[in-house]
Amino acid sequence: MIYKLQNCRTIGAAVRRLRATESLPHLRDRSLHNGPDTIDELFDRHLVKSETKHQLDDDENEFLTRQRLTSTRREALSLYRDIIRATGFFVWPDSRGVLWRDVLRENARKEFEDARFEKDPEIVTRLLIGGREAVQSALDKLVEKQKQQIEKERNESHRP
Repeated sequence: MIYKLQNCRTIGAAVRRLRATESLPHLRDRSLHNGPDTIDELFDRHLVKSETKHQLDDDENEFLTRQRLTSTRREALSLYRDIIRATGFFVWPDSRGVLWRDVLRENARKEFEDARFEKDPEIVTRLLIGGREAVQSALDKLVEKQKQQIEKERNESHRP
């Protein structure tokens, strides 16, 4: 299980290095899923700046709104899929005997349902960023605990 997480991180780090060194210039310009690479890009993509909002005619404004909603929907679906994938690693039961995987998935579904009709793009963007950070934090803690467990087992097996 740890191998899979480390392998994913290694691939991601390698792609980021290749983007930075311009070995693969086409990867530097766009992400594989056409999503934002940084928080600033995420804000730029989802928030219409107030000075440009009034300068656009109605057709362009409608197009941008539709495009923003589509990209927000795509980001939300991507986050939800990542949550479902990440929760697959939480296979131990809680105090009630329910798998943590199921508890986390149920809570994620509730959070998404609660935010389903949110119209404010700034709030939606904050929710998406917070969700991404929460998933990454949970996976980082899981990896750290797994490493500690492996080290503990290694130390116990080497004792006479």
